[in-house]
Amino acid sequence: MKSARACDAARRAVGVAILSGACLLAACGGGGGGGGGAALPLPVAAAPAPPAESSEPIVAASSVQGQCAAPRFGVDPDTGAAFPDRAGSLDTEKSWVRAWVDETYLWFDQVPTTLAARDYATPQAYFAVLKTPATTATGRPRDRFHFTQDTAAYRASAQSGIEVGYGLELAFLSAAPPRDVRVAFAEPGSPAAAAGIERGTRLVEVDGIEVANGADVAALNAALAPAREGESHGFRLQAPDGSLRSVTLTSQRITRQPVQNVKTIASASGPVGYLLFNDHMANAEAPLVAAIQQLKAAAVVDLVIDMRYNGGGLLDIASELAFMVAAPAATGGTTFERLQFNARNPFGLTPAQTTLPFHATSRGFSVPAGQPLPQLGLSRVTVLAGPDTCSASESVINGLRGVGVAVNLVGGTTCGKPYGFFPQDNCGTTYFAIQFQGVNQQGFGDYGDGFAPTCAVADDFGHALGDPAEARLAAALAYRNTGSCPAAPAAKASAALVKAEAEGVPYLVRSPLRENRIVALP
Repeated sequence: MKSARACDAARRAVGVAILSGACLLAACGGGGGGGGGAALPLPVAAAPAPPAESSEPIVAASSVQGQCAAPRFGVDPDTGAAFPDRAGSLDTEKSWVRAWVDETYLWFDQVPTTLAARDYATPQAYFAVLKTPATTATGRPRDRFHFTQDTAAYRASAQSGIEVGYGLELAFLSAAPPRDVRVAFAEPGSPAAAAGIERGTRLVEVDGIEVANGADVAALNAALAPAREGESHGFRLQAPDGSLRSVTLTSQRITRQPVQNVKTIASASGPVGYLLFNDHMANAEAPLVAAIQQLKAAAVVDLVIDMRYNGGGLLDIASELAFMVAAPAATGGTTFERLQFNARNPFGLTPAQTTLPFHATSRGFSVPAGQPLPQLGLSRVTVLAGPDTCSASESVINGLRGVGVAVNLVGGTTCGKPYGFFPQDNCGTTYFAIQFQGVNQQGFGDYGDGFAPTCAVADDFGHALGDPAEARLAAALAYRNTGSCPAAPAAKASAALVKAEAEGVPYLVRSPLRENRIVALP
């Protein structure tokens, strides 16, 4: 990560670098041009007015940035430059957190000003409460996405898809009691795959805690998403055939395979393409390009993109995928996504710098930069979706719809995250504070409660992903021929989760790093 290609590869490796001054967004792989124009007004959130005066003074973030209680020393392996840290304290770290939120947070004027830094033991704990109390139309917290991550772990995951875990992708059919957690799939070569854990397996107990109704939600979440390599946790599992067994899984560094199971399915009107796309990470660029090339060579007449477990990631990758799906007439000179900031325009960006086009060439993440991307030239596409379809995945849906491509959703309502952030490191922690809302070519981006499915179909754990008999894929194939949907399933689990969120009841969560729309600051 030490070359200077495309402004600075170290800056781009974890996202799209937006720079002010001479190095514009377009030069750094984030777009520019293609739509332009003045930014649309930010939506007005319904929230109580904050007190007139803050309980503590707020300093400029730049005056306390990098003043750390435990400074890092030496050279940052990700940038090739010396760590910027210097001696400070927990108080200076908390001061930076408050200032960063005040300067850049999309809803900075809705953060309760009576919160005192001294009441929180760590900067991370303080950051966790510095967010809007506003809710969506259904009563869910508007900002459900505020989080922190160890910087080294975040960079490893974003750059190469490496994360600590067991290689289990979990589907939370019900995250609130009575909980129902199933295995969606196991990453090839992972501890979960080695243990023979298959799709549809139900989690019964974790470390002796009942999953369905256990009270220690924090311990369940900690075991399901281990923080460190080498953690061992015990699982009681029920296989799809009903048999029970116990296994111990030890966390290790897992390299995710973001694109899997690329194939064509015969139909009366011609071959239909299918691909399972699980992460908008940097190393997804090469297999996505290869997948589209394969499907283009097969002359597919339609496409099903399975993003039911895709929590998002890099907007550049989302833009590339959307371009490769659509026709030149739809993507030429149009906007994939425009970023709207708070009224302070905290990063000093011009309208052109906040505009992401449909990328016609590779960005250089895992394919050499500047390579022309293939296009399928489709006027419609089907996306298999659900509550784990989030952020950058929703950008693909919204961006394509914005330029007239029909996007049919089969499955469940998506997660509802039209927001994103510039991940910012300070003292070894990366902070993710919502800083922009994304809108499409038509100016639409108000989907805080998610996109509703065209056809509501429950996830089918009795069939492999990509099997034409799997319920969601079967419904997608039938709908393209008949225009008819199967009977909609009940939504009791989703209703229970919304109620738990609204009432502040603890519930099971995916890793927040899996629900992202990421752009990186220089």
